[in-house]
Amino acid sequence: MPSLFHILHIEDDEVDAEMVVRALRTHRLDTPYTLARDGVEARSLLRGQDGHPRLSQPYVILMDINLPRMNGIEFLHVLRQDADLERSIVFVLTTSNRDEDKVATYNEQIAGYILKAKAGEDVRRVLRLLDSYNYCVEFPPEV
Repeated sequence: MPSLFHILHIEDDEVDAEMVVRALRTHRLDTPYTLARDGVEARSLLRGQDGHPRLSQPYVILMDINLPRMNGIEFLHVLRQDADLERSIVFVLTTSNRDEDKVATYNEQIAGYILKAKAGEDVRRVLRLLDSYNYCVEFPPEV
């Protein structure tokens, strides 16, 4: 069955980005994958601006909080204020274990908050969960 969604990974650390790519390969998840280095680039990809083709829907966003130019919490706020992007499914994948960050991101309707310190097997589990979306979750129609 072909993948029904695209993963947009917002991550500025090469090692952490490669960890997700390796997990995708290891579990043979045939999911399109795009990496954005910060919230500004991710916003451009989602909107199809600044020379980027618009990322096709549906998509799932894996996002760090600690990002240059536009951090993850700022990005979430921008995302939720945009009528075309507000329904985006977002999982936070971060080193921040701060309660303030958890509250701020959940206030922006994230799907889950995952600590990178637990990432090894947890990232693989999250990717398997995302792959299951192909079979059991209905996405809203493209707007």
